[in-house]
Amino acid sequence: MSDQNKIADAGDGPQLDRKQIIKLFVELGPLLIFFITNSHYGIFAGTAAFMAATIVSLAASHALLGRIATMPLVTGVFVLVFGGLTLYLQDDHFIKMKPTIVNGLFAAILVGGMVFDRLFLKTVFGDVMRLTEEGWRILTIRWAVFFVILSVLNEVVWRLFSTDTWVTFKVFGIMPLTFVFALSQIGVLKKHELRSAGSETNLS
Repeated sequence: MSDQNKIADAGDGPQLDRKQIIKLFVELGPLLIFFITNSHYGIFAGTAAFMAATIVSLAASHALLGRIATMPLVTGVFVLVFGGLTLYLQDDHFIKMKPTIVNGLFAAILVGGMVFDRLFLKTVFGDVMRLTEEGWRILTIRWAVFFVILSVLNEVVWRLFSTDTWVTFKVFGIMPLTFVFALSQIGVLKKHELRSAGSETNLS
């Protein structure tokens, strides 16, 4: 096989999604900066660095992707508000409580939407995934429960363990847990995926 054919074959394989890579670095960058700065200079310096890195990451997201996703934007606003309170009052309880409040808010929004017959996951991700109404409802319930679990875990860790342990959990615990949970929902996505009109026609 010639080198040109090898290159062509390699090009036919799965390609990395640049947008997903950018999103990963935009979301993970501020957390890593928070962890490193806290390790060397303490929670207040870490909080200041976290706030600055969050602003840069949101600006980078807008510049590179043309938009800022809803959840990172909401989280970023809370980082700035609770980080500002932490620095102004010199009380690290505010930054520690931020994940509890943010995840609790997400859970409340999802549950509240269902009460009023609104599936906000469908509103946010409807352009990316095409699911049945039952599928969206199942995902909404599961994500709401997961957000509540994250809130409880955050409360347990920051109240019962040291600040450094909490920072480590926030950076290296919450995101992996979220990733594993998201992967565990693939079965629901496949089961409730809407087929295209062309596929349904071919099957009939």
